Amino acid sequence: MSFSRRKTLALLGGGSILAASGAGAYAVTRTPQTALQPWAQAGTYTEPRMRALSYAILAPNPHNRQPWQVDLRTEGEVTLRVDTDRLLPHTDPFSRQIVVGLGCFLELMVMAAAQDGIGVDLDLFPDGADATALDARRVAVARFTKGAGTPAPLFSQVMDRRSLKEPYDTDRPVAQSVLDGIMASVTRGSGRDATNDPDRVAALRLLTARAFQIEFETPRTYKESVDLFRIGHREVDANPDGIDFSGPGFEALRLAGLFSREAAMDRDSLSYKQGLEMVTGTAMTGMAYVWLTTKGNSRTDQIMAGRDWVRLNLATTAAGLGMQPMSQALQEFPEMAPLYEEAHEMLASDGETVQMLGRLGYAAPVPHSPRWGVESKIVHA
Repeated sequence: MSFSRRKTLALLGGGSILAASGAGAYAVTRTPQTALQPWAQAGTYTEPRMRALSYAILAPNPHNRQPWQVDLRTEGEVTLRVDTDRLLPHTDPFSRQIVVGLGCFLELMVMAAAQDGIGVDLDLFPDGADATALDARRVAVARFTKGAGTPAPLFSQVMDRRSLKEPYDTDRPVAQSVLDGIMASVTRGSGRDATNDPDRVAALRLLTARAFQIEFETPRTYKESVDLFRIGHREVDANPDGIDFSGPGFEALRLAGLFSREAAMDRDSLSYKQGLEMVTGTAMTGMAYVWLTTKGNSRTDQIMAGRDWVRLNLATTAAGLGMQPMSQALQEFPEMAPLYEEAHEMLASDGETVQMLGRLGYAAPVPHSPRWGVESKIVHA
């Protein structure tokens, strides 16, 4: 997450804080170091599974929790489990979004292996699954077969893929031909649709802005996010998951005592008010929207949606577009129920589940998001 230049400068009081000198000025210029190394290390491993996993860990996932654990003890296989300490019980009470993120992980792993001519057969939830909770049971067993993979053109976009959460250029429309090309990337079975119709765009802007407001104004869901704030480069390097607030603007705010988890939780504080204004204002800049639906809502359906979602993200990257998941209205906690119903009335047929919703538009590129290294995700028991 990052502030726009305008918001950051407003909080900095016109830039006076940036005039600090000495150690403070040095700290302001710092950016995360070790937290970004996994991006540089992707593809540098010689062992085929490690090479594929080094790309898979770059997958989008809710709140950047990176909840994957992998077991490599069986030759030619990757066993994927979920780290149950990295769930989001308040905003994602049934862990549906976590499973979608695991689908993104699996798709990038499959695509990376295919670049080396390796096919990957996925056996999903071989021990069964609970529709309401995740546990230690296996999410997937992936079996690697040499000579059975066909490279995918979209893989060339993996290193440039982002979830672009900045305001979009509202003077630059998204052409229908661009939307049509992006939709063609969905190949794993999800239902998909998109719109750039002004009336539907206006309705979806309002829906997503209202959903952000509900998440903010529900104390336990907002606190779940605030607890995952990583403020400044030192916190990000120490815990390269959660919600990244790094870069010169946030370093200056931190040093000035204007931004902290405590201030963010105070509804009378500038941090809280500006944060709510920022996310709702950004939501109102969507220029087009894409969404994925499934006929059911099984764990396998959720994995499929994740596999298609990351493909959509790669396709938008190839088209020069930004894409941000706008999942708040799809969250299943009680306070969101009216907007959840509204979103499904707008986007789904009877009985379908809207698994993902994203806004599209044009904006300047943003940096990589922090990641734990692939070695930290390997378990041996």
